[in-house]
Amino acid sequence: MLVQITWRTDGGAVLRCVRADGSVTWQRQQGAQARFFPLHDLAHFAVESTLGAQRGFYGLVAAGWEIDDTTGKGARGPLPDEALAIENLVGLLDRERASGATWTADEINAAAALHATSHGRPAPPPVDDATLERVRER
Repeated sequence: MLVQITWRTDGGAVLRCVRADGSVTWQRQQGAQARFFPLHDLAHFAVESTLGAQRGFYGLVAAGWEIDDTTGKGARGPLPDEALAIENLVGLLDRERASGATWTADEINAAAALHATSHGRPAPPPVDDATLERVRER
């Protein structure tokens, strides 16, 4: 799948995904969302490609989900557990980036496990420091 992120001259941003079959889904962001989501979407790419995730945001989009369906409130219904775990990990990395601190794998794993179990899901597989470094580099 081809992933394109375009910053527009009006300050907005567009995420466009072209699937292997040629079909396209896209989403435009404006204002504060246009400042946040391109980095968030890039973090998804780094996490999912580094971890080999098949059912994260981009995996679902590649499988035919529309971007709006990845909220879990669309026609496709709730997100799979892997997508929820990936979303939480990306969110933790967003928080890390905003704080300016580098969190350890132990800190990330503890936060991810707490989030999952507090929502009635099993803790996701832990990541190690080397894997987090590869995600950050990517």
